[in-house]
Amino acid sequence: MTELFVGIDLGTSGVRACAVDPSGTLRGAAAVPLPAPRQDGAAIEQDPELWWQATTAALVELGTRVDLQGVTRIAVDGTSGTLLLIDADGRPCSPGLMYNDARAVGEARRIAAVAPPESGAHGASSALAKLLHLLTAGSAARRAVHQADWIAGRLAGRHGISDENNALKLGYDPVQRRWPDWLAQLGIAPELLPSILAPGTPFADIDPSTARALGLSSSARVVAGTTDGVAAFIATGADMPGDAVTSLGTTLVVKLIATQPIFAAAQGVYSHRLGDKWLAGGASNSGGAALLSHFSAADMDLMTPLLRPDDPTGLDYYPLPKPGERFPIADPALAPRITPRPVEDHRFFQALLEGIGRVEALAYQRLQALGAPALRRVISIGGGAKNAAWTRIRERIIGAPVSVAAQTEASYGTALLALQGPPQ
Repeated sequence: MTELFVGIDLGTSGVRACAVDPSGTLRGAAAVPLPAPRQDGAAIEQDPELWWQATTAALVELGTRVDLQGVTRIAVDGTSGTLLLIDADGRPCSPGLMYNDARAVGEARRIAAVAPPESGAHGASSALAKLLHLLTAGSAARRAVHQADWIAGRLAGRHGISDENNALKLGYDPVQRRWPDWLAQLGIAPELLPSILAPGTPFADIDPSTARALGLSSSARVVAGTTDGVAAFIATGADMPGDAVTSLGTTLVVKLIATQPIFAAAQGVYSHRLGDKWLAGGASNSGGAALLSHFSAADMDLMTPLLRPDDPTGLDYYPLPKPGERFPIADPALAPRITPRPVEDHRFFQALLEGIGRVEALAYQRLQALGAPALRRVISIGGGAKNAAWTRIRERIIGAPVSVAAQTEASYGTALLALQGPPQ
């Protein structure tokens, strides 16, 4: 029987599960959709039971593709900042407040008054702001847990365990590896907070009744998980200092493996622990949205064959969809720079792509100035990664090898986390 390691990804639109063998080869995958969360203005929430139903359905479907009796470890990732309260038996005492729920504006102000600038707990959508909001309602809550924590707890029959990545937005200090003292100034009882483990650390055998119901081996171990963003990074295969991943989506997101933590609060740069290394990252407002301000996706597809990656336009653009930038330049009033405009649309398009490439290069230079290692290679994910001409343009500008990720699914990265986690 093949030994298997399962990763479960609780995404924004569904739950995905996949299994890898000891070599990291994908052996099977399954996906089950989730209904859209309930939204009322800035309040965005979901019934946690929906996550559990979709998780069990995904595992049952996975069981039609692989023998789940071979599973030895299971890890779960979830959307970063999604939080709920549970009672002593692990039952939800609140809805799940989703990662993008931003109702806790007043609570965010309280946090800003006491938390250091580099804390991941700032902002109305942080898990800590959500916790303060939920506590005002009063309930039989015994513990605050993240989305991934609760699903892992259901699988294990043991709640109150989280990981160093999910805990960042709840105020956890990843450098000191503990809950900081300033949380007491917000009136948060220490027993409300989960116990924290390094991602991938086993903490319990699977609950026997759950194992029987899902066809899993009763000896399978549940391990501490991670966030969906870190899981997607792991999936790319980036694993050495200087390895970077650029996400070319609506915005431009850069992440780089460093040997020390890097924080720059004013620019939104923060670091996750990644084994014995650090994952530092930042996000620019440049990217796909800036391109779509000028051309449709169909237009860009038609112009791509006309691009000349090794014949630069010589234009120095800084494409933005609207004024304002945070990283690599912290300037809320920074205006897009997209002139002069060539007569030919395809040359204008190339100049925009070159401009985003320069923003990307500057982002990595900024991370290096803050203490990150020199770039070893860049792996591309997101819609823009599919454009081979843009990849060549970026490679020329960045001055490091640029490739396209073979795997980008967070569930695959979480399965690798289960495989590579510390023995116990």
